[in-house]
Amino acid sequence: MRIWIINGPNMNLLGIREPELYGNKTYEDLLEHLKVEARNMGIEIQCFQSNHEGDLIDWVQEARGKAEGLIINGGGYTHTSIALMDAVKAVNLPLVEVHLTDPTQREAYRRTSYLSGVAIKTIVNKGFTGYSEGMRYLKETLE
Repeated sequence: MRIWIINGPNMNLLGIREPELYGNKTYEDLLEHLKVEARNMGIEIQCFQSNHEGDLIDWVQEARGKAEGLIINGGGYTHTSIALMDAVKAVNLPLVEVHLTDPTQREAYRRTSYLSGVAIKTIVNKGFTGYSEGMRYLKETLE
């Protein structure tokens, strides 16, 4: 099973950006966590991160025919990008939306998620383990 994990803006600043919300672990720590978890589950993953909306959309489109499912943490684009949502709809791959924190418990503008409308599951406020839960969910759902 192949799952593509796509992370949006500012995820590259984990460990630096608002550690009181996101913790002290870095994006590199997240990638290592994902590799270990994927290996333990027998899943092949590809991980991507960009601060640019078009890159995220390109990767979603490229996943078609190469991945069985997607995990996306859209960062700020979760709340603003209809184009990212449309890309997920177009490729018709099962999506798990993941957020390190719970956007619904933060600022009002973070309470809208365009991705939730096309996701088969949304996981919030579980830190890195939310990604593990997402991989496990996709594996169980798709097998």
